[in-house]
Amino acid sequence: MGSDKPYKLDEQIGFILRRATQRHLALFSEAIPVVTTTQFAVLARLQELGPMSQNHLGRETAMDAATIKGVVGRLAKLGFVETSHDPNDRRRVIVALTPAGHQVYAQMVDQALAVSDQTLAPLTEQERARLLALLSKLV
Repeated sequence: MGSDKPYKLDEQIGFILRRATQRHLALFSEAIPVVTTTQFAVLARLQELGPMSQNHLGRETAMDAATIKGVVGRLAKLGFVETSHDPNDRRRVIVALTPAGHQVYAQMVDQALAVSDQTLAPLTEQERARLLALLSKLV
C-alpha cells in the first residue's frame, strides 16, 4: 500500500539537512579543532546569557540532559567552564565560563562566524536570509 510517488533520497529534507550539516561540521572542525560545535554552542550561550543551571543551559542549546552533562564535563576538563551547586537548591548545578573560557571564546568567535559564512557561501545574501528564516520556522 505504497505511494505512487517515488521516494528519491536526494530530494528528502532529512537527507539534504544531514549533508549540509556534515559539510558544516567538517568546515568547523578544520577551522576550530579545539572544541566541537556542541561545545562551542555552550560557550557561546554562556557568553551571551551568563551563568545558568545546567538544565537551563541544555534547553538553551537544544541538548537533552545526558548530552549537556557530557558536554559540560568535557568543557570543565578543558578548563573552559566551572560548575557549582546553587546555594538555594543543592540539586541544581550552575555552569559558568572560566576566565579561560571567556578567552577561548573570544579567540574563536571570528573563526566560527567565518565557518557560518563558508557554509552559506554558495548562496546570495538574499538566499541566506531566506534559508535561515525558513529553517527557523521548522524548529
